[in-house]
Amino acid sequence: MGTSVLVATMAAISMGTTLPQSVKSKQNEAFKKYWGTQFVWKFDQLPSEGTVPEFRVPYSGYIYPDTGGGTARSMRKYDAAFNGGRGLASGYERYDTTAYKKPERRGLLGLRTRMETPAWHGHCNGWTAAAIRHAEPQRSVKANGVVFSPAEIKGLLAEIYIYNDTLDLAGFDYSMNPAALHAILCNWIGLNKHPIGVEADPGEEKWNYPIYAYSAKSTRYRNGMIDVRMNVKMGKDSNGEYDESPRLEQTKYFHYALYVNSRGEITGGHFYRDSSRIDLLWVPLQPKQGKQPGNERGNPHVDVNKVLAVWRASVPQEERMKWPVVDPPAADKILDATTVSTRLPVQDPHWKPTPATENVASTDNATSTEETADESAPATEATAATTDETTAPATTETTEESTPATSEETAAAEEAQPEASEETAATEEAAPAAETTTDADESTPAEETTEEVDATASAEDEAPELVPPTTEESDEPAERTAAAVE
Repeated sequence: MGTSVLVATMAAISMGTTLPQSVKSKQNEAFKKYWGTQFVWKFDQLPSEGTVPEFRVPYSGYIYPDTGGGTARSMRKYDAAFNGGRGLASGYERYDTTAYKKPERRGLLGLRTRMETPAWHGHCNGWTAAAIRHAEPQRSVKANGVVFSPAEIKGLLAEIYIYNDTLDLAGFDYSMNPAALHAILCNWIGLNKHPIGVEADPGEEKWNYPIYAYSAKSTRYRNGMIDVRMNVKMGKDSNGEYDESPRLEQTKYFHYALYVNSRGEITGGHFYRDSSRIDLLWVPLQPKQGKQPGNERGNPHVDVNKVLAVWRASVPQEERMKWPVVDPPAADKILDATTVSTRLPVQDPHWKPTPATENVASTDNATSTEETADESAPATEATAATTDETTAPATTETTEESTPATSEETAAAEEAQPEASEETAATEEAAPAAETTTDADESTPAEETTEEVDATASAEDEAPELVPPTTEESDEPAERTAAAVE
């Protein structure tokens, strides 16, 4: 028995490989570029388990299969809001989901009967990238009169990432080495709490998921070899896109040996037969415009900046501020990861975060009340548009400039006060049971207005305001419902 085990072990080692220097150099360079720190290769310095914070566990999104029309539903909404109702984005998506057809052969002679889109083609990599880089959309957003539900915003995100640039860490061009698998997971997730993507199953079909946790147990042998058994936790796609997505998970088991040198550095390894295998580990990068370098196959009729602005309006600012990602756009860059309070000016500086409201039940037949404008916002907006170094001067300047007009505005307000009082009394008579709010920002009567996204704004323009639509008051809270996917 002992001899058989030894022979099997030696055979496994003979099939193992030393980690190519090109792979090691790639990890070192990428980690230095995106984290500013050194990639750790010493086995004893790598954590045996790691996970992202609970709030950052990727949401379970939809893969939008090509056979089901891909993201056509979200693209039609985008066309209505930003393309003047012309079916540009949805038309491109319709073309893209039918452009590739695999010949299907049947019969004894293998005769070709028809061309068919493979059933596994879809947006699994788009959802994976979006769930890694973005906090889950929480609120419906109104843009140019069109309401996007959280589910539809997830569809927009999946679309802009499907062909976008990624940082391929290991695999694909060569077989995945367990040394690379172990070191990458421990550095990215264990040390830096950042999810990564995985192309999970070798073979023709490509299925991508976000990895966000791992746990390993190891046994060290005298010859410098280390036996490792690791469970890796990944997000799993859902059966549709939901306003509030579930957190579905799946686990892959890996069993491998690592080789270490006299300095304790991982140099190579081999998998055992009972281990899972994967094709590729990757990290999603900043989204680029479709048909441009870095996203050559992407949808050219979807403005990436507008999609990101819609997403930002859907997620409270405090949530976005604690969500660091590698290669972020300037609008989402966290300057101080410790305090997460110092940020570059957001791309939509005129948008003022408001308390989260219940989602609109269905965007196809939903009605939403226009949000009351906060007339005290100009000073806040001007302050929000400045950087950390210029915040105090900008605030002072804004106050000084607004001082001369204060008397005139006060006089106008006093003249309008009797009329406002009459309107208030009429409102109280009409709705005596209505609840009132005590927020200071809402204490001043204001005309109901809703600023919408400018459909003519270019990608370089400052993103206009996006206002999360409010819902009518009700004794019962509105339910979060799933948006149907066509």
